[in-house]
Amino acid sequence: MSDRWIAECTECDFKVALEVKKPKSWLKSVSAFSNGIGGTLVFGIDDNRNVIGLANAQADAEIISRLIKERITPYPNFILVPEQRDDKDILVLTISTGHTTPYYYKADGVMEAYIRIGNESVLAPSFVLNQLILKGMNRTYDALNSEYDFKDYAFSKLRERYKVWNGNSMEEKLFESFDIRDRHGKLTNAGALLADDSPIHHSRLFCTRWNGLDKSGGMVDALDSAEYAGSLIILLNEGTGFVKRNTKTLWKKTANSRIEMPDYCERSVFEALVNALIHRDYLILGSEVHIDIYDDRLTIHSPGGMADGTRIQERDITNISSTRRNPVLADIFARLGYMERQGSGFKKITEAYHTAYNYREELEPEFYSDITSFQVTLYNLNYEAVEKEIVGAEKVAFESEKVAFESEKVAFESEKVAFQQSISELKLNSPTKRNMLLLFEHFKYDVAFSRADVIKICDLASSSAGKMLRKIKKMDLIEGAAEQGRGKYRFIKPKE
Repeated sequence: MSDRWIAECTECDFKVALEVKKPKSWLKSVSAFSNGIGGTLVFGIDDNRNVIGLANAQADAEIISRLIKERITPYPNFILVPEQRDDKDILVLTISTGHTTPYYYKADGVMEAYIRIGNESVLAPSFVLNQLILKGMNRTYDALNSEYDFKDYAFSKLRERYKVWNGNSMEEKLFESFDIRDRHGKLTNAGALLADDSPIHHSRLFCTRWNGLDKSGGMVDALDSAEYAGSLIILLNEGTGFVKRNTKTLWKKTANSRIEMPDYCERSVFEALVNALIHRDYLILGSEVHIDIYDDRLTIHSPGGMADGTRIQERDITNISSTRRNPVLADIFARLGYMERQGSGFKKITEAYHTAYNYREELEPEFYSDITSFQVTLYNLNYEAVEKEIVGAEKVAFESEKVAFESEKVAFESEKVAFQQSISELKLNSPTKRNMLLLFEHFKYDVAFSRADVIKICDLASSSAGKMLRKIKKMDLIEGAAEQGRGKYRFIKPKE
């Protein structure tokens, strides 16, 4: 166990000693880690990372194993390893994420399931417990049958969108193959959410254009507001329409064209709203999706945090694997052209902002989540427009920077195309070519990178990353960059 691991592991609890008389103090963390993404308990170290040590690590290990077997149900997967630090004995208990959730702590006639919130293990709220039960059954809310009959509901919006996107009418058999209804004619929850007159009443969208920078705008709090119900397709269309009518687009002339500068990137708003509707937690009652527009920002709020229990603000949004809370809905929306199966929504939201003419670093989209909610904040690109803040020489400098940026962007795109062409005919498999292009987009020819960078950007195992680096180095596509440090590489520029 390294110092680095102790300092950086967030899913970790430290215990000075093994509590035998009150084992719930640490067994609830075993339950929480099993119900979440796993974690580690370290016995013999205090909360300040001071190594205290255990008097009898072997005896403590036997007690830990016995109490887990007796008081955690079902039996979780774990590894218990004795280690030494500073010549003192400690025990490291690593708990794997469980698949037969929920994992309960049982004692004194009660059974309690725990989850992690931050660095604490807390009793799971009822809606989270329901989620864990579904997970343990390998089921999701949207795939469950509802009480509603297919014959009683119309799906004109779904049929219309399917025809537009696929060019064909939606055949009746597709309703069953898409898991909208079962073979007995009952709607699934996904089907009920997609019906024109959706009977799931908490599936609604509240939209408000506030007067000012918060919800207390003075004499007139709200400049516009609307509440929408019905099919998720209706909510998506009405939500994007509300944003469009409550925002504006500035423009400026150039020598040969006109540059449009909308308040918000349309792609970013669309992706954020799709994510809110498809990935929200429909087990949380009494809460809806909200769009709130202020003078300087737009927020989209949806019930339910990250499906894997993590907090988005602590994650690298460029490297988040897709975890779909409602896979049936996600699959249908992919078939309708509203989203991709790869789960790239976060990346698209930020990338759209980065390419906007009036983007500035301080306007980067923000993401926040906790156990009950998820929120995306998009900043108004035209709020206190740059032209008002920059005068004289500063404005000229800004315009010059914009021109230089655009030129640099064009040059890079040309380089990227040339690089893609240069590797297209090489004897490399498609995944390797795709990973090389990803690396080139990040580092180009002049920035050095390491195997750790390859692992992170390409989502590869360490051995696979090393194998790839050796292969492409042998083909003279990369070279060592020893001046940047050991194990550093850079792409080799083609000769003019």
